[in-house]
Amino acid sequence: MPTYQYTARNSETGKSVQGSIDAATQADAVRELRTQGLIPTQMNEGTNSPNVGGGNTFAHGSGGPRSDSAPRVKKRRMKGGAAKADDLVIIFRQLSTMIKAGLPLVEALNTLTEQADKATIYHAMSSIEKDVQAGSSFHEAMVRHPKVFNQFVLSMIKAGEASGQLDVILDQVAIYMEKSAKIVRDVKSASMYPAGVLIFCTIIMYVIMTTLVPTFEQVFSDMGDDLPFLTQIVVWVSYACRAYWYVILGLPFVLIFTFKKWKNTKHGRWIHDYYILRLPVFGQLFQKVAVARFTRALGTLMHSGVNILNALEITSQSAGNVTIEAAIIKTRMAIQGGETITRPLAESGIFPPMVTRMIEVGERTGALESMLQKVAEYYEDQVDAAVAGLTKMIEPMLIVFLGITIGSVVIAMFLPLFKMLENISGTNS
Repeated sequence: MPTYQYTARNSETGKSVQGSIDAATQADAVRELRTQGLIPTQMNEGTNSPNVGGGNTFAHGSGGPRSDSAPRVKKRRMKGGAAKADDLVIIFRQLSTMIKAGLPLVEALNTLTEQADKATIYHAMSSIEKDVQAGSSFHEAMVRHPKVFNQFVLSMIKAGEASGQLDVILDQVAIYMEKSAKIVRDVKSASMYPAGVLIFCTIIMYVIMTTLVPTFEQVFSDMGDDLPFLTQIVVWVSYACRAYWYVILGLPFVLIFTFKKWKNTKHGRWIHDYYILRLPVFGQLFQKVAVARFTRALGTLMHSGVNILNALEITSQSAGNVTIEAAIIKTRMAIQGGETITRPLAESGIFPPMVTRMIEVGERTGALESMLQKVAEYYEDQVDAAVAGLTKMIEPMLIVFLGITIGSVVIAMFLPLFKMLENISGTNS
């Protein structure tokens, strides 16, 4: 049985102690030390001192106080704004690399603090560094910053500390956040193109209504004949655009503000989240995104050692859709009652049959974690394909819509002229 040399902190007195322990694996050694009231800060297999390079560094003030001679970065201007997923991905990647290289956690945190270029990140990392140096665990220090680190990240870090595999867990968190951010970017790109074209179309129509149509109005008034119904509508819209331009410009902002207020209500959010999954074109895309996020989060948490009940609770909090959140909570309650995970997921109507069947196979074979990851990878690819397909499909539809709209206005303007020519030809004959 291997012998592990360790440096640990007494959870009651806070004093640092060194020693050795026999255990089958490093994770077993960590668990045994925790039962003795010791929190490991460094550990390596063999007879060398744990302070020598090559040992595994844990998330508990392992580096000791930072040397006063350590170089400090000069005060610099920081960027504003909240911490984004891309910022956290870089932090977790770098932190994992430094811990794998044997760098004490406090020194790794100090490095991240000094290179932070965003005020939110700088203050969070600086505070965490001080707390860890004072004796707090990495998880305890991160909990104090809920605006930067969500419940998913905190649970993963806690599991990583408990298992003694913080560097591995940090990599998994980075992978999860990277894939989640990519899905969000894909969905935004799919919706930005049609939104941009519609805005462009609206601007063109407004210019036509306020500049071109009034020119024709003067011609129509000189003719004195009754205008066709389509022409009357266009003339009325043109008048409204000129007379009530402030209403037309302000109306979109009022509608957006009202919609957001309504969506933030409990009833409004339920209706919005229910029907957004059932939209004719975008509904399937949103459903695939939901499945990919759920399976990726649940699989990652379970793989990190979080039990399924806690994993489902955390996943429900980060679902981003109350309909899906309710389905996950119902699944958790069913499992507490002794049922399998498959039936309540299938009954929700949100998860496709293929997903529930693959989860059922994973549950039966004892490979639920890996099966969830496979489902996540499949649906992440499906999201990519759906975004590409939507872009190709929407582009010609928008061009046709733009052509019909502008064409209708042009036809409406020339209808009276055609009518006048018919009257002239009839008079001559």
